[in-house]
This record gives sequence, C-alpha cells and structure tokens, in this order.
Amino acid sequence: MTSAKVTEASEEGYERGLGSRQVQMIAIGGAIGVGLFMGAGANIAKAGPSIILMYALAGVVIFFIMRALGELLLYRPVSGSFAEYAREFLGPFFGFVTGWTYWLMWVVTGMAELTAAAIYIHFWFPEIPQWVSALVFLVVLFGVNLISVKIFGEVEFWFSMIKVTAIIGMIVIGLGVLTLGFSDAGDTAAVSNLWSHDGFFPNGIGSSLMTLQGVMFAYLAVELVGVTAGESENPEKTLPKAINTLPWRIIVFYVGALLVILSVVKWTEFSAGESPFVHAFGKIGIPLAAGIVNFVVLTAALSSCNSGMYSTGRMLRDLAANSEAPQAFGKLNARRTPAVGISVSVALMGIGVILNYVVPEKAFAYVTSVATAAGIWTWMMILVSHIRYRRAVDAGRLPASSFPAPGGALFSWVALVFLLGVTVMIAADADARVCLYVAAGWAVALGVGWTVLKRNNPALADRDESRFEKVG
Repeated sequence: MTSAKVTEASEEGYERGLGSRQVQMIAIGGAIGVGLFMGAGANIAKAGPSIILMYALAGVVIFFIMRALGELLLYRPVSGSFAEYAREFLGPFFGFVTGWTYWLMWVVTGMAELTAAAIYIHFWFPEIPQWVSALVFLVVLFGVNLISVKIFGEVEFWFSMIKVTAIIGMIVIGLGVLTLGFSDAGDTAAVSNLWSHDGFFPNGIGSSLMTLQGVMFAYLAVELVGVTAGESENPEKTLPKAINTLPWRIIVFYVGALLVILSVVKWTEFSAGESPFVHAFGKIGIPLAAGIVNFVVLTAALSSCNSGMYSTGRMLRDLAANSEAPQAFGKLNARRTPAVGISVSVALMGIGVILNYVVPEKAFAYVTSVATAAGIWTWMMILVSHIRYRRAVDAGRLPASSFPAPGGALFSWVALVFLLGVTVMIAADADARVCLYVAAGWAVALGVGWTVLKRNNPALADRDESRFEKVG
C-alpha cells in the first residue's frame, strides 16, 4: 500500500484486524443469503428453469459493479467506501444520501432478519415466544460487534462456512442422484427437466424478466466487502482476490445449485413461501431435511444481521467525520469499534422485536423491497463514482488504481442501464412498488436534513464546490 493510503487508514483509527481468510469468507457469505435459500422458490414458480439465466445475468452485472468498486477501493481503501467515493466524485450531498441510505438498508434488513431468525427458532421450539428469540439474537450479535472487529470477522467466517457447506453438499448429493439414480427422486431426475415442462421460459420471457427485482435482492450485501477496506490487514492483496473470485461463487452457489435442483426436481413442484432446498432435500429423502435447511437459513439470517450491525456503525462514523451526522457517532471505544453508532443502530433494529407482535404477513416482503431499493441506489452510486473517477484518471487529475476494471467505464455504463431497467420493473409490480413510495418519502427527509445541515454548517457548501471541481 502506498504511504498516502497507509496514512489515511491510520487516521481512521480502526484496527486492521480482518485477515485474508475472513475477508474471503465475508465476500463469499455476502453473495449467499436468505434471498437464495428462501426467495428462490417464488422466483422459480414465476420463471421456471429460466430463473437460472436470470441469476446468471444479474450475477454478471454484480461482477461489473464489484470490479468498479474494486478499482475505487484500491485507489483509496477507506471504511466509508461507496459513501466516501460518492462524496468525492459527486459532492457531499450524494455522499450524505448514500451513507444514510445504506445505513437505512441495513437497519430495516436487520429488523427483517431478526424476525425471520425468531421464526426459524419457532420451528424447533414453538413454546418460546418469537420476541424472546429476537431479543436474545439482538443482544448476542450486539456484543460480538462491540468486542472487536476480529470477533466479528471470526463469527462471520463460520456463518459463511455453514452456508457454503450446505450448498456444496446439496450440489454433490444432487449430482449423485442425477448420475447414480439413488433415492425416490432418481426415477424422475434428469437434465431434461430444464426444458421438458413447457420449455425453458414456461411463462414467457416477460415473466422471467420481472423476477430480476427479487433476484437482485439475493445479491444484496455482496458490496459489504467494500466496507471492510478500512479494517483489512492487506487490502491491496485481499480485496482483489475476494472480488476476482466472485464469478466462481456465482457460478457454483447460484447457477450450479439451481441447475442441479431444477434437474433433480421439475420446476412445477416448487412454490412461493417454500425453500427449494427444503423441497429438494425432502424429495431426495434426506432425513431431517427441513431441520437441516432451517438451521442453514437461520445462519443466513443471523449472518445478515451481524453484517448489518457492522456496516451501520462504520457508515455512521464516516458520516460524522464529514459533519453529516452527530459527532458522537464518530467516537471509537477502547477496542477501536464505533460503539455509539452501532448502539444507536441496534436500538432501532430492536423495533424488529416489537414488530413480532404487530407485523402483518406482508411486512417482511415490504421491508425486503425497501432494502432492495436502497441497495440499487448504493450500486448506482458505485457505478457513477467509478465513471467519474475514470474520467478524472484519463484527464490526468487523479492517479490510476492498481486494480483497474476491465473495459474502463464501459461496463459501469452497462450495469447502470441494467439497474435502471430493474427499477422500472419494480415500478410495474404492484407489490414491490411500495418501496418506491418509501424511497420518495426518504428522499424528502434527506433533502430537508441536508438543507438544515448546510444552514448550520456553511462549510459543507464550500466543500461541495471544491471537491466537485477537483474531479471534473
């Protein structure tokens, strides 16, 4: 790392306690979540076997986004990540909006995941009230995040290991069924299941494309590796490796798993609200199939909540450092973790405990759609920042990154157009459209907040102009 980057990292005050092993597994775990284990069932019912193509297509775009982020990270590895890049290349207002929006994404996701985790515990222990399970998980993960970044990284490592092991096990068993024909599923398992039941696009290409909004939710948190930049032991080595292995993770964990599942079990047997993994394990005849997958999905939910606590604290500290949030959020405790920011975020996530009493059935879907909209905004800011950065590099105003994205800014433009298309699809879906209403209200709140900030801190306006002019 260059001396300038080392200085900037040390000034942040964080402990560089995340090793290569942990960053790699955080990157892997970020690409495997509840959206795959549970959400894929509804997407299969809508798109049939073509859902494989949708996950692959979205995966290509996610790789473009991550390579754009990777180039920015190696240009300047900071924990503020995409909020800091939006601030530098588009101005403080966009950094302010991106930071607070990413914070909102993880707070609402944390609420949803706490509720989901409590439901999964209810599967084994129906006598335990859901709010009790949610509260216990909230307190335990809060403690993990306060102790040190090393503990967070180790917990996330093992959460991810469980998810990875489960999917690889499913693929191996499925391949065994296809090639050796054992179990009851062996009588009907065949690769031809991918096209022999009303074709590869049984409900038409339009229905398949409409699943992209749900598919993109499955990839939320893949960008979390960017937030770890300020606490990675050797970001110039670990981050490129984590990002470059992303295509293989997508091929194996999404495309590979779905190819095997939809070959072993015909797509018409899957339905919304049911995990395709549970159904496939049950069809094969694996004992305790539902319990096994329930444990894995519980792990995925806790992993997401754990990551949410980590990222919200870092994002609030970055906002405080730029006078865009209360200065108390900028403080580190003795273990060099942003304890105040984490505590406030966890307190708001605690609303999820209360929601276990009053939340209607569709609330979980609404929360995830809000999280998807916030995630899409974050990804767009990464892409636009990358385009502006490449323009500044080409003009000789900024140094080149040691990890340039292939094709320069071209694939960032492609990914940006794709995300705009997904936004249009969200607007066309009556159930998902609610997130756009929430987004509009959030935009108004941020606009008012920014106006008040600038009135109380005129230096923000001056910084807006100077940074914007610097990158052109």
